[in-house]
Amino acid sequence: MGCVSVIIADRSPVFLCGLISVLREQEDFDIVTSCCDGTKCIQAIRKLSPHIALLDSSMPGLSGLEILATAASEGLCTRVLLLATSVEAHELATAAARGAYGVVPKDASPETLIHCLRQVADGRRMLRFVPSGEEPRQVQGRPARNGGTQDMLSMLTERERQIMQLVSEGLSNKEIGHWLDISDGTIKVHLHNIYQKLAINNRTTLAALAMCRQRESAWLIASH
Repeated sequence: MGCVSVIIADRSPVFLCGLISVLREQEDFDIVTSCCDGTKCIQAIRKLSPHIALLDSSMPGLSGLEILATAASEGLCTRVLLLATSVEAHELATAAARGAYGVVPKDASPETLIHCLRQVADGRRMLRFVPSGEEPRQVQGRPARNGGTQDMLSMLTERERQIMQLVSEGLSNKEIGHWLDISDGTIKVHLHNIYQKLAINNRTTLAALAMCRQRESAWLIASH
């Protein structure tokens, strides 16, 4: 696809400099900007629309998963490749459900990282966490549209989905409790459980996921 534009974000300035050095040695990648926190990263993605965003999965401001949720809710076309120290199975499933093109360990060799980036540039998604020194398996093209956020949110109860929807509409805990006829304390418990299940930590990201779910539902209805 010619020269591939890339945004790099990592919480460690030293590690970030290393990533920049590795990519600058490759003629097929163009680093358009770099940053050390998630808030600046999503702002850069909105402004620059790079082909790929190579992101630390854990950053101040917004995590890699929260950036994925925001990008999906806003319909941003940048392909996201996450860097992680280690990944549990449920975290990898969450990343895939939110649209990540892959998860690469931070101790991977430069050759493995470049290989992954080139696969993503060609539109391929990694099927699993890539162990150090191992080339990833991948699949061609985009996943079926009946997966994604819909599958991820299937782990929520009906009550939790109701609360998520009301949060996305801007209601406070008190207003949600009044609407559903349950106490403020019960709302807080439900929100805690929702955050744990979805690996998020704030209402903004939850609202973004709710909007993404609505878009996917509309697409499924229109396609039948």
